[in-house]
Amino acid sequence: MGSKYILGIDQSTQATKAILVGRDGKVAARCGLPHSQIVNDEGWVEHDPEEIWKNTLEVIRKLKEEMNLTADDIECISICNQRETACIWERESGKPVYNAVVWQCSRGKAISARLEEEGRAPEVKSRTGMQLSPYFSAAKIAWILENVPGAKEKNDAGQLCIGTMDAFLVYRLTGGAEFKTDYSNAARTQLFNIKTLSWDETLCGWFGVNPACLPEVADSDGLYGETDAEGIFDRKVPIRGVMGDSNGALYGEDCRKPGMVKATYGTGSSIMMNIGTEPIIGENPGTVTSIAWGLNGTVEYVLEGNINYSAAVVRWLEKDLHLIENAGETSKLAYEANPADTTYIVPAFSGLGSPYWDNDAEGMVCGMTRVTGKAEFVRAALDCIDYQITDILKIMEETANVKVEELHTDGGATRNTYLMQFQSDIMNCAVTASQEEEVSLLGPVFAAGLYTGFFEDVSGFVEKTAYAPLMAEDIREAKLAGWKKAVARCLYKI
Repeated sequence: MGSKYILGIDQSTQATKAILVGRDGKVAARCGLPHSQIVNDEGWVEHDPEEIWKNTLEVIRKLKEEMNLTADDIECISICNQRETACIWERESGKPVYNAVVWQCSRGKAISARLEEEGRAPEVKSRTGMQLSPYFSAAKIAWILENVPGAKEKNDAGQLCIGTMDAFLVYRLTGGAEFKTDYSNAARTQLFNIKTLSWDETLCGWFGVNPACLPEVADSDGLYGETDAEGIFDRKVPIRGVMGDSNGALYGEDCRKPGMVKATYGTGSSIMMNIGTEPIIGENPGTVTSIAWGLNGTVEYVLEGNINYSAAVVRWLEKDLHLIENAGETSKLAYEANPADTTYIVPAFSGLGSPYWDNDAEGMVCGMTRVTGKAEFVRAALDCIDYQITDILKIMEETANVKVEELHTDGGATRNTYLMQFQSDIMNCAVTASQEEEVSLLGPVFAAGLYTGFFEDVSGFVEKTAYAPLMAEDIREAKLAGWKKAVARCLYKI
């Protein structure tokens, strides 16, 4: 039978995890380590790449020891990663010139505003499928180059490696031998032309990035070099299969046909619709067009919308407001809430992302009455996640001229029965919730395994729980109207 496992590495916003996946598609073992969230008074968010690198080696080492692994047991190593987070390191030493600027961080808004004033926005969208925004990597990269001493000069001289966290891990795992990223990650930088499938020199010029500092773009099921993980294994094993986490979830959820849709409930949420091999660039700024993946020489596209605060809203209830002890309490509290309560929370803690794209929006709570209590407030925090996702799904339906009949969901929050039922109710569609928490990582693992023959077929590997809409139409319409009113107050400060 050959190798026993594919080793997957998930470098996410909160932690770095490693898993072993057997030929039955099940996770045989897992290990994770959190890393520091570096947040300043302005709300800027950073990660220490060196801490992430040390954690990556440590989770691999722990799995090896726990399962008594040798290199012969490993078919390959696959990677999924937090997208848009920008990292710049010295090509020769591999050392970062600055902390990684996290996807949540909006410090690049002045750079985006400058390009907007120069009239660049329409061309940015035409080339990348995405509206000009500090959400994507390019403005974060430009900020580092403009503000870190020596970075611009090294960029101009071609002495830097500029990429996303997958490229950083590939570089370090291979000892600097390979500097590669996949199509799904490249497409989210706002430096990659999704039509020509290449780094765009015009965009690079606007953001001040030397194209020579950018990684080679490879298929998502492609070969990314070999590694012994700095001697953890007795010989090198191949790195094969790389995807951004949200794209990995789309693949892992088996949404591989046009019209299929998934939503990932993580720190933020990514909503994706598979649209096939031709890009559809819509007029509505609520969604963007991006690349799903490149597999065996074929590139496929998606419509995507992102919200900044999904499960992060629940962490806010727990860590900052101390309303709950843990996320597991929220479903029960939400069911206990007064059905007539009209509290809405708009979680614009660092501006509003898709579909509103207002970097200056501020969070808001409205609609409270004297009877609003803890349960009602917790329910409103859950509801705002589903409202934001529904906003994006409605735009996707219009852009692709496709009715969403079923929404595939993944992420830890899918265990929250209230959240999943309300999502089904407010969107008025079926919801199938993945019961596998590592589905984002299973995407590149499945793709790599199919390419190498480790798997014959991966359909049906991921178990799901089904939900159907139960809410009356008049109640649904009233709730949606209340949400729209709350968002308008947030955007227009009324």
